[in-house]
Amino acid sequence: MSFSSSTTRKWLVLFAAVLAGVVTTSMGMWQLRRAADKEAVITARQAMQAMAPLDLSAMGGPSDSEANRQGMIYRKVTLQGQWLNQYTVYLDNRQMRGRPGFYVVTPFKLADSSAVVLVQRGWVALDAHKHDRVPEIQTPMQALRIEGVLAPWPSRMFELDGSGSGQIRQNLDLAAYRLETGLPLLEISVQQSAPPDDALLREWPQPASGVEKHYGYAFQWFGLTALIAFLYVWFQIVKPRRKQFAD
Repeated sequence: MSFSSSTTRKWLVLFAAVLAGVVTTSMGMWQLRRAADKEAVITARQAMQAMAPLDLSAMGGPSDSEANRQGMIYRKVTLQGQWLNQYTVYLDNRQMRGRPGFYVVTPFKLADSSAVVLVQRGWVALDAHKHDRVPEIQTPMQALRIEGVLAPWPSRMFELDGSGSGQIRQNLDLAAYRLETGLPLLEISVQQSAPPDDALLREWPQPASGVEKHYGYAFQWFGLTALIAFLYVWFQIVKPRRKQFAD
């Protein structure tokens, strides 16, 4: 049994159309799964934030595991203790409300414990006339209670040589900072939310979910699948038949 070149071409076109349709449909389904995964993360984050504030004293010491820390990100916490203001670091090139400034990061010694938590206290604008001037921040010296959420480490910025040390720096590496200060820092970071008594801004950026982006990509892939099907039907079925009837 032999096939004509026309029949062979038709089978090849059908195979290519089916293969392309399978690929584009698979890509669309993959984007939908990515969207579903991120929606699950958002739901888990919201559930975490709705839980009662966490007692940090139950978290142990500096050997807390990465899994334990990541599992409680965005959980509300309360801390009682006092600031170790002499170790305050200002992270440069951070923006809030579209203005350049610093993230103020200060260790906080927990009461009745030797453990220390690194707290992202808030944002302060830089001095427009003298960029390297350390801002004046009101830091209570007495014991106090603060509120916040467990948060990811501050995002890493491009770092020039020599900008990873000193009171003003680009980034803060936990291991290096622990070695530098000798403090028993826990493997966590807290973004402070209250009390707002030090003139710092705390409009912390919220992590983008990207769910809409994945739905948009899925729509494009499924649209391409539909286009492939339409083109195949038009050029391989409808148009030949119209030509046949016209003849």
